[in-house]
Amino acid sequence: MGTYTAPLRDMHFVLHELLDVGGELKNMPAYAEVDVDTINAVLEEAGKFAAKVLYPLNQVGDREGCRLDVATHEVQTPKGFKKAYQQFVEAGWPSLTCDPEYGGQGLPVVLQTSLSEMFNSANQAWYMYPGLSHGAYECLHEHGTPEQKALYLPKLVSGEWTGTMCLTEPHCGTDLGLLRTKAVPRGDGSYAITGNKIFISAGEHDMSANILHLVLARLPDAPVGTKGISLFVVPKFVPDGEGNPGARNKIHCDAIEDKMGIHGNSTCQISLDEATGWLIGEPHKGLNAMFVMMNAARLGVGLQSLGLTEAAYQNALAYAKERLQMRSLSGIKAPDQPADPIIVHPDVRRMLLTAKAYAEGGRAFASFIALLIDRELSHPDEAVRKESGELVALLTPIVKAFMTDNGWIATSEAMQAHGGHGYITGTGIEQYVRDARINMIYEGTNTVQSLDLLGRKILMDNGAKLKKFGAMVQAFIEENGTDEAMSEFVTPLADLGDKVVKLTTEIGMKAFQNQDEVGAAAVPYLRVVGHLVYAWFFARMAKIALARLDSGDNFYKAKLATARFYFARLLPETAMLIRQARAGAKSLLELEAELF
Repeated sequence: MGTYTAPLRDMHFVLHELLDVGGELKNMPAYAEVDVDTINAVLEEAGKFAAKVLYPLNQVGDREGCRLDVATHEVQTPKGFKKAYQQFVEAGWPSLTCDPEYGGQGLPVVLQTSLSEMFNSANQAWYMYPGLSHGAYECLHEHGTPEQKALYLPKLVSGEWTGTMCLTEPHCGTDLGLLRTKAVPRGDGSYAITGNKIFISAGEHDMSANILHLVLARLPDAPVGTKGISLFVVPKFVPDGEGNPGARNKIHCDAIEDKMGIHGNSTCQISLDEATGWLIGEPHKGLNAMFVMMNAARLGVGLQSLGLTEAAYQNALAYAKERLQMRSLSGIKAPDQPADPIIVHPDVRRMLLTAKAYAEGGRAFASFIALLIDRELSHPDEAVRKESGELVALLTPIVKAFMTDNGWIATSEAMQAHGGHGYITGTGIEQYVRDARINMIYEGTNTVQSLDLLGRKILMDNGAKLKKFGAMVQAFIEENGTDEAMSEFVTPLADLGDKVVKLTTEIGMKAFQNQDEVGAAAVPYLRVVGHLVYAWFFARMAKIALARLDSGDNFYKAKLATARFYFARLLPETAMLIRQARAGAKSLLELEAELF
């Protein structure tokens, strides 16, 4: 079955020593009372819930999956899922960061991010149910009418109802301008919505009393393309006059996708046959409203892979310490055993350290992004809010793509460390690999994220947002450039920063002549910038560790060793990536399609 323990020590390090979250929150009136003790107490309780309630259900959900009753269109979730959700609701976890006006606790996003990592480590498929609900809450909170907010938000905040987003159709995924679902006004403020959606995570289940589907559809007078998309809330049960679930709406699950991983989550094919829905926001502006939920989901998917990376690492580490195979090349390390534990072998160390580094780098990055979101939403200084929002926009595609790529790498390495035992279901490690693979695909494939970063977030504003991030990196370099103990981190960080500037300029110039140059360079380019981000964080973490090596706490020794591994073994990938990004579009496009 494996094991999972919440990485509270490293979370404390990131939140309190690296980011000084307590000090940051004091500058935001809404969070001024959230102190270190409060943060740590919430983290501890969440860690217990993740390890004791959610983690034991992870393999259960994978093996049982969800079951559809084709006659009633009802879905039964795996054994224990519904009870765990009831415990989740009773403990108040759904309301943690929600608006107190609707029953929320009003705690900061940066705290929720740590919780999301733990819950994803323990059981990604289960956590998708409440995770998607929070996205629906955010969308309605920003774009819903006062009546919609009063009706729906308290139910979502409490966890009594859950939510989904219904975007994809059989003929269109990323290109939502092609969608065909229709919404016809009924004349009473409601709409009759007809169409088919696929790949709808948590689209039908037995865990909550009602499900709010946020559905993209076209009005009769809608222009073609994305400018003609509207957003509607379509409840599974139409609320009655008292706001309770009433008549069954004509939105049904017709099938559950038979998929590679996340079996515990019901990924549904949904049909709407003149289902009753209500417009959210303005007509034809649905994609803009849905982006609130989509961007939240992209950050959430990054946390899914971070969670899987940590869980896979913990299990690979435990296995490597126990599994006996061969003797160390440099001499016997366990003379009382017939063979040495495999953790003595250099390449097993490489596998473990790869997962460890991507977990710790991702944790620092994700927490930093969450703190930026808190600043954007709650800081009293408008200039701080504006700059924080720009950085969030720049870094969101990196969270989604870089962290999920790294999750795939880390879970694969963790499985490899198990040898043949990693490939069978008994250890549970192969589930992490299967679950991690979807994270690179949904909520906008990683190629789409790369195009968004390079084409929209960087080249469209002539690199203005990238320069703001670069200024933060440069300030750290200048502050620590003369510290000899920091040179092993600062020198490669500065070198990569210079290379990113030159690479960005080169691609931008080529794109003036041929836009395909952006498409050809985008994926390796995002990984280069992702490594720049991680290198900045590992350099900052190394500085803290160096200053506290004499504390007697081996945590800092391990942190410094992990930082050195990252710079020695993972950062050099950028040399290859830069060459790939500079290679241009010709080698990709010169072969005619019919010759493939």
